[in-house]
Amino acid sequence: MAAGRVPDMMPVLSPGSHRKPRKGACFMELASYLAGERWSDHPPCTHPLLTALARDVNDHVSNDARQRLAPLIPDVIGLNGDDPRVDAWICLAAARAALPIASAERQGVMAVSVLRCERVLNELEGRPLDYVSPFTLQVLAEAPDATQWARKFGQMGWGGARSFTRRSAPAIVHSAVVGIAAACVDDPDTILVDLLHTTISDCRGWFGMVDPTHVPDDQWHALRELTSR
Repeated sequence: MAAGRVPDMMPVLSPGSHRKPRKGACFMELASYLAGERWSDHPPCTHPLLTALARDVNDHVSNDARQRLAPLIPDVIGLNGDDPRVDAWICLAAARAALPIASAERQGVMAVSVLRCERVLNELEGRPLDYVSPFTLQVLAEAPDATQWARKFGQMGWGGARSFTRRSAPAIVHSAVVGIAAACVDDPDTILVDLLHTTISDCRGWFGMVDPTHVPDDQWHALRELTSR
């Protein structure tokens, strides 16, 4: 929250989608409610890929960790824009977070994903198509076998930026979240919560937005009552 304070009563988040609050509520469904929109886990108030990331994180963390997401809900309201690079930036962050810790069978997919994101950004920003940023090179170096396989895979063709947003981007985000959730690390929940928090913050900068939506305590309490069963 902008003020750094969490109310003493927060709504109860549940995995999956729900027809109405009494059946449960996920992160994005409560965002739609706070935004005054139709109850939905695909609300137009938030960038579609950020919405997909929030849904996936909501569904793949533990029950305890899921409740740590609630204070972030107001931050996604109104967070939207049409810069096509945002999809690649979100995907790249998620795939880079997953690549070093994902299981061996998932690392190849994540290595392909980060290279695909870099190529899309190169196309959109006018760089040589085979350029790879230094930070991505560092991450790829942590999984050399997967990187070697991904580069060979890329020789068969990558596809253009136009198809990326519609098809590739949601699949990359989902694979990254699943890969992190299933990783053999001490606390995958914290990695996923931090990924969503950082991505929301980055989106705020990308869209030129400063202040998140303020939700007064009495509204938080009303949401708590709405989602308590």
